[in-house]
Amino acid sequence: MDIGYRYYNDHNLRPLFPFGFGLSYTTYAYSGLQVKAGDAVTVTFIVKNAGQRDGTEIAEVYAALPASAGEPPKRLVGWARVALKAGASQQVTVSIPRDRLTVYDEASDSWKLVPGAYTILAGSSSRDLPLTKQITLQ
Repeated sequence: MDIGYRYYNDHNLRPLFPFGFGLSYTTYAYSGLQVKAGDAVTVTFIVKNAGQRDGTEIAEVYAALPASAGEPPKRLVGWARVALKAGASQQVTVSIPRDRLTVYDEASDSWKLVPGAYTILAGSSSRDLPLTKQITLQ
């Protein structure tokens, strides 16, 4: 569990290029995060190309599980590729199946959803997540 971006985040280390970092000739702004729980968790937000060049952004969605899960600080649970003209914006929806939020329970030899508060984060890399919202799952 403690490898790659999760290791750096768990040990509060700053890599030169965080997971998801892309070399782009434009910039993106994120806003309007909405999260709805159901059979899947639906995450909706707006990505705007705030630069002067056309570009493609990989919008990433992470989840921080309840502390009782004993997991690293956050995990990548979904993403969407968004092509935008300069100055354009687009609403993005990412559906997160509940199995991406589960942890393995050795005692029962099965995957389980830990009940509690989950924090959903959205942005452009594992270190640039300007949008956050907390939801409770049972």
